[in-house]
Amino acid sequence: MSGDPSLNEPVGLRRILERGRDFLRFIRFSHTVFAMPFALGAMIVAAEGIPNLRILGLAVLAMIFARTSAMTFNRLADWSMDLRNPRTAGRHRLASRTVATGVCGASALLFLGTAALINPLCFLLSPVALGIVFFYSLTKRFTHGAQFFLGLALSVAPVGGWLAVRGSLAWPPLVLAGAVLLWGAGFDMVYAMQDVVVDRREGLHSMVVALGIPRARQWAVALHGMAWVGLLAFGGLAGLQAPYFGGMLLIAGVLIGEHRLARRGDVASINAAFFQANALVGLLFVLSTLADQILR
Repeated sequence: MSGDPSLNEPVGLRRILERGRDFLRFIRFSHTVFAMPFALGAMIVAAEGIPNLRILGLAVLAMIFARTSAMTFNRLADWSMDLRNPRTAGRHRLASRTVATGVCGASALLFLGTAALINPLCFLLSPVALGIVFFYSLTKRFTHGAQFFLGLALSVAPVGGWLAVRGSLAWPPLVLAGAVLLWGAGFDMVYAMQDVVVDRREGLHSMVVALGIPRARQWAVALHGMAWVGLLAFGGLAGLQAPYFGGMLLIAGVLIGEHRLARRGDVASINAAFFQANALVGLLFVLSTLADQILR
């Protein structure tokens, strides 16, 4: 027998796994680490500990379905423009338009169905959530505020997480949603810096196109400063204690490091600032909320 396990796999199975990996790259599934931690953190605070496992599982599934539907919609909406962008031209070899359309529709229906299993309010608001996350993909065609609409799409996550546990709204998740909106807008400005030439050529709008890279970088710093204050306000309103606020100090350090990286201006540094730093922000947030509940 061969020492390489992959050679012992049936060809059909190997092909299915390859297609699955390609599709996850197509929708940038790894970017789920941005919104998911804020939904989980909101759920932990709302439940005052580990949420009911059934609700937790349903909420995670709902987020995955919503994001998959939104990302495939984004790919379909930007299909021709992405083919003309050197950074994104290769992504359409990962999945066909037909597959993307089918997955978009199926994921949207699964999201609605999963929301119905959580509670009536989540189901009632689920079409609104889908509308918000879909609408972002169209905003760069008509407004320089597109980055804020991305932040708005991300901000749905903590509100949805709170509603899944409590079944009603309160000020803490709304303040947290505001912080996530500002944080998302700030990091998307950093990310958009690498596409500013293509966006101008295509007639697309963004804060970077409107302001230029130096001023957009300043705006991103300011937005992340305000987002950090929002995270502190969330902790205060929710009655969180020292473990949470200690985590916020670590998040402040990560955000400072993100903008130092972004100032270098090269693609590798921008990508590190965008993905690695912000993934760490989300991880620190959910760990801080969990530590607060466990150690109090």
